[in-house]
Amino acid sequence: MARLDDDQLAARARQIRCLFLDIDGVLTDGLLYIGPNGEETKTNFVRDGYGIKLALRQGLQIAVISGRPSASMQRRLEWLGIRHIALDTQDKEPAYLRMRDALGLADAQCAHLGDDVPDLPLLRRVGLAMTVADAHDSALACAHWVSRSAGGRGAVREAIDLILGAQGRLPA
Repeated sequence: MARLDDDQLAARARQIRCLFLDIDGVLTDGLLYIGPNGEETKTNFVRDGYGIKLALRQGLQIAVISGRPSASMQRRLEWLGIRHIALDTQDKEPAYLRMRDALGLADAQCAHLGDDVPDLPLLRRVGLAMTVADAHDSALACAHWVSRSAGGRGAVREAIDLILGAQGRLPA
C-alpha cells in the first residue's frame, strides 16, 4: 500500500466510525516489565487515554484487539470507556469481523492502528490503515498513514486527532 496524500487521507478519515487499536507497541511502548512473581506491568501515555475519552465523547467508537492477555490493560480500557475489547486473540481478523458486524459497519468505516505482523490482516482490510512511527517494516509497508510518535508515546492521540479533525469534530 502506498501512503495517501493529504486529500486522500482526509477523505478516508471522514468515513471512519470506529478506530481499532492494538495494545503492545501501540497503546504501550511495547516493553513488558516482569516482576519476581511473573506479574506484568505496562506503561500508558496519559494523552492517548485522554484522546480515547475525547473520541468516545465525539461519537467515534474505539475497539481494542490484542494477542496478549492483560488484566491491568482490561481494567484500564474499561475505565477509559471502551466497550469493544478482545484480549488473548492470536488471530485478530475473526475478532475484528465480529466487532465490525456488531457495530453495523463496513470495512471502509473502520481504521486500524497496529504495529507488527499480527496486525497485517486488519491493516490490509480496513478503510484507513494506520501505524506507529516505530512499527515493524511489514506494518509500515501496509500503512496509509504513519504517526510521528512512537507507540505508547502519543501515536493513538495523533490518529484520533487526524480522524476527528477530518470530520470537523476535534474541539478547538
